[in-house]
Amino acid sequence: MSERDAAPSPLAGVRVVDLTRVMTGPYAAMMLGDLGADVVKIEQPGTGDDTRHWGPPFVGGEASYFLSVNRNKRSLALDLKSEGGREVLWRLIDEADVLLENFSPGTMERLGFGYEAVSARRPELIYASISGFGQTGPSRRRTAYDLILQGMGGMMSVTGFAGGEPTKLGVPIADIAAGMFCAFAVAGALFGRERNPDRHGQYIDTSMLGGQIALLTYQASIYLTTGTVPKPLGNAHPTIVPYDTYATADGYVNIAAGNDSLWRRFCGAFGLEALIDDPRCRTNPDRVGNRDVVNALVSEALRTVTSAEAVRRCDECGVPCGPIQDVAEVFADPQVHDQELVREVEHPTVGSLALTGFPYHFHGTPLEIRHPPPLLGQHTAEVLAELGYDAEQIEALIAMGAVQVVKPANDESTW
Repeated sequence: MSERDAAPSPLAGVRVVDLTRVMTGPYAAMMLGDLGADVVKIEQPGTGDDTRHWGPPFVGGEASYFLSVNRNKRSLALDLKSEGGREVLWRLIDEADVLLENFSPGTMERLGFGYEAVSARRPELIYASISGFGQTGPSRRRTAYDLILQGMGGMMSVTGFAGGEPTKLGVPIADIAAGMFCAFAVAGALFGRERNPDRHGQYIDTSMLGGQIALLTYQASIYLTTGTVPKPLGNAHPTIVPYDTYATADGYVNIAAGNDSLWRRFCGAFGLEALIDDPRCRTNPDRVGNRDVVNALVSEALRTVTSAEAVRRCDECGVPCGPIQDVAEVFADPQVHDQELVREVEHPTVGSLALTGFPYHFHGTPLEIRHPPPLLGQHTAEVLAELGYDAEQIEALIAMGAVQVVKPANDESTW
């Protein structure tokens, strides 16, 4: 399909007022921006998003952390404590479809932009709040960071090795999950609004705690149906054997024989045919009940071959298997490049900037990085002009400190 025939991005024409910072809200806003929404990121003049200062590493004066989750947005540096800044925000809201915020509960009300006030003026708006614990309840005012919620949400209790210290995931999964759930809910609310004759918006309350509970899935179900509290099993699976990380002659591989047919194929590939009818190993429940015995036998067989040989044998017989790749090896993987999971975009200070690609493909609707992660205040003048401010009014807002304008060195535009 040619570019001319391509359908518009799914959220093209949707404007998002993004009042979020750090990870969870910016991740949600990035997801909406990736689908074509016009995301206007509101930042405090002079400082901006907290993660602009989280480093090293810094590249081109920008923090790698910030660059990772702020593409497809425009930055408007706006002081919400000033009268001029609040008026700008109201003008933005008047034309917006979505408002995202992840302040502590009650902050937006104190600023004069709580849901009731905003909805009264802009009833069509989808208003989404992300917080650590939700907008109500005894923990609503607790300060939340990813590490805190991974601990309080149960994720750390099932991560790591038995007898070891509590361990978090290597990425901020509590932040990311809440952001993803928020973006999903916003997309659903936008769809619902289109089917609603009065096109009325609604309020969405998303929490990091709720996201962690949702991600517990079968671990939660084990407890809720049996009363048994799940424990960390390292890389093993509580209900499937063999499903673990195993040492080879020169490294490690992951093996996941998720059913009895795969188990039989695995045995055939590694000379373990005698185990196929062994009563300790015949069915998956048998193998789970004899986990230590089965894993010892599997480990003994795998230690005699290299990782590459183990993967080759498993691939040939259709048993899920894979090497343990570091991040450099991941981005050298031909499959990663085939799926366009690395994208490059030109950034005003970094130059050519590599970012992760889109984890989905819309056939007929190619997704693009339309905006690199913005400089603080890079689009202030541009957005103000779109809202009807003339050059004199923009200069006045700058002079009173209500906004900050930053232009890249190669930007010769005027307003």
